[in-house]
Amino acid sequence: MSSTSNETLAGKKSDLGESIRPQDPPTFGEALRFWIKLGFISFGGPTGQIAIMQTELVERRRWISPTHFLHALNYCMLLPGPEAIQLAIYVGWLLHRVPGGLAAGTCFLLPSVFILMGLSYVYAAYGSVTWIAALFYGLKPAVLAIVASATLRLGAKALRHPLMYGLAAAAFVALFFFKVPFPLVIAGSAAAGFLGVRFLPRVFAGRAVAADEQTYVISDNSVRAEHTRPSFKRAARVGGVCLLLWAIPLLILAWWQAWHHVFSQEAWFFSKAAIITFGGAYAVLPYVAQQAVEKYAWLSTGQMIDGLGLAETTPGPLIMVLQFVGFMAGWHQAQALGLWGAVLGGLIATYFTFMPCFFFIFLGAPYMEQIRGNRFLSGALAAITAGVVGVVLNLAVWFGINVLFPAGRGIDLFALGVTVISFIAMQKFKLDIIPVVAGAAALGLIYNMLF
Repeated sequence: MSSTSNETLAGKKSDLGESIRPQDPPTFGEALRFWIKLGFISFGGPTGQIAIMQTELVERRRWISPTHFLHALNYCMLLPGPEAIQLAIYVGWLLHRVPGGLAAGTCFLLPSVFILMGLSYVYAAYGSVTWIAALFYGLKPAVLAIVASATLRLGAKALRHPLMYGLAAAAFVALFFFKVPFPLVIAGSAAAGFLGVRFLPRVFAGRAVAADEQTYVISDNSVRAEHTRPSFKRAARVGGVCLLLWAIPLLILAWWQAWHHVFSQEAWFFSKAAIITFGGAYAVLPYVAQQAVEKYAWLSTGQMIDGLGLAETTPGPLIMVLQFVGFMAGWHQAQALGLWGAVLGGLIATYFTFMPCFFFIFLGAPYMEQIRGNRFLSGALAAITAGVVGVVLNLAVWFGINVLFPAGRGIDLFALGVTVISFIAMQKFKLDIIPVVAGAAALGLIYNMLF
């Protein structure tokens, strides 16, 4: 960019008459406070969590530009495991290196770990959490409004050509109507992008960087930080450390309680589950349910369904239901340790499920940063971005059906009303997510008390 254009950008005025200038990078403490906040408000599964991060990180705080955010999201969509926490780790790593990634991922998880652990105990000991269901009866419509708002914004930024709309529509139809496996949808989008760069370069080539990219902390226009440059030495170090962090606890558990004890079985089983969770929680849950119920007898089918309900009503990724499975496994099969056996079972499930998320980001993200300028890969990622819009729309429609038409019944007018009010509050009045979520949850509790 020329000096003239830089001067023009520096002197440009916003619609409010304020000078546009580059955003100051957040300190580690500022970022940590946000990641803690995110951990408490990350409701709605991956769709809601990605929507919240887009609203907070891109639009309000301007820590990462829309194009860079989508680039990171594309990579996380390709990985096994929950893409929302991986996206948080990626952005945290971009901002503050490995400590930033660790802080982002850990804070994303911790609130749900403690909340779900408490709910699991209440469920196992008393079998009743009806007030929680009442509270979150109002929360889910608010999350639906967040998802709808974010889907519109994501589509507006990612779909700049009729062909991109076509790719998004094709991804939605493939997932929603034909139940095509998620990895095949993403692979198909990537293939379309490779071909598009070859035959329709004007459509699929990377877009020019927008002028306001310079107003973000991290953008496609900013100078690359040293830690984002890949090297074999760094990759070997990451691989070695993560291998030790996986193997040492597994060996300690096997030495302490023998290989066939429930704790060792959990560690091995959830390690396998962590690397086959392509397509999100709903893609892996049938496998987990079958193994946990039929093979290991850790819990019953009814308890598995109840655990999914608990996980849906807590912040954090839906795959946190695996912590509930681990808790119930310890509750039933480590009774000699009392409550601590159940708690340890839940922590083992959580650790071995989410530890690979950090490995995938710390190992692969530098290479993703390296290829951002590659023409063919940029085209593939542009097509994947369009496909991701279809994926998010599919999740949004699925979520909306379950919220507005519960159990196949007629439309839930209360849920519809809360959804509309929440959507207007955020879109028209620019209300923050926290008061919207808190107000909707309170409405749900009051409604259930009155009716």
